[in-house]
Amino acid sequence: MPVPASTRLRALLNDPSQIIVAPGVYDGISARLALNAGFGALYMTGAGTSMSALGVADLGLATMTEMKQNAEMIANLDRSVPVIADADTGYGATLNVARTTASYIAAGVAGFHLEDQVVNKKCGHLAGKQLVSKEEYLARIHAAVETRKRLESDIVIIARTDALQSLGLEESLNRLEAAVNAGADVAFLEAISTREELEAVCARFKGKAPVMYGMVQGFNAYKVTVQEAQAFGVQIIVYAAVCLTPSFLAVSQALKTLKETGDTEQYSGQGTPHKLFDACGLKELVDFDRLIADSIQN
Repeated sequence: MPVPASTRLRALLNDPSQIIVAPGVYDGISARLALNAGFGALYMTGAGTSMSALGVADLGLATMTEMKQNAEMIANLDRSVPVIADADTGYGATLNVARTTASYIAAGVAGFHLEDQVVNKKCGHLAGKQLVSKEEYLARIHAAVETRKRLESDIVIIARTDALQSLGLEESLNRLEAAVNAGADVAFLEAISTREELEAVCARFKGKAPVMYGMVQGFNAYKVTVQEAQAFGVQIIVYAAVCLTPSFLAVSQALKTLKETGDTEQYSGQGTPHKLFDACGLKELVDFDRLIADSIQN
């Protein structure tokens, strides 16, 4: 039997010499390009999923079904590469969180994060986020942990808090610590903007649980390289916008050029259809088709 992606992710987390670098992907081609670049883990961004699948900003409009379907497609492009997926708030009360957990397990997701915003959430780097009580947040974590146990899964549960903006650093760390004590595997403090905040979360969970860091370009996230993050003690670093932002910029420019000049030939030879097909597995598909045809003829 192949090793589950969740087991692979746990093996990486158990290696203190490793830092897991997961680029944010949101659709088939961004995931393919990240796999082709050789990354050993991927991160399915909720904001990217909302914008690519629904065409709307990340304001909690994507449903569990839509998020799970996208995560499942990405996770099954290459089952040897673990996918960490955004699971937002779990999409409701504890029974909804249990359903979300079971659905992500069935989809082949290696790990997912649950947060403490209200169900009508916002992107983690926007202002005006509202939180549920600590008790309700922990109920979500308990529901995910119990569902994992009942399904005999080892999916990695990541506790995320968005409390930094409104409740401050100490209460944020207290929430994460309570979540880890409730069975979460990884601590994720969202929207870190200073060195002191990053140092504090790494110090609090040293020897207790791995720390995940969200490096979001273009916001107020405290900027670190992969090497610097590892030196702080971070074990997972995700880059939610690393595919989304360049796509937005390049496609916007191409469309502007077409609208203004009636031509897009400046891209000639740089991204031919054949190159795009190759990036998305053309050779493997053709080889498989030929294999089946040959087996019938023989």
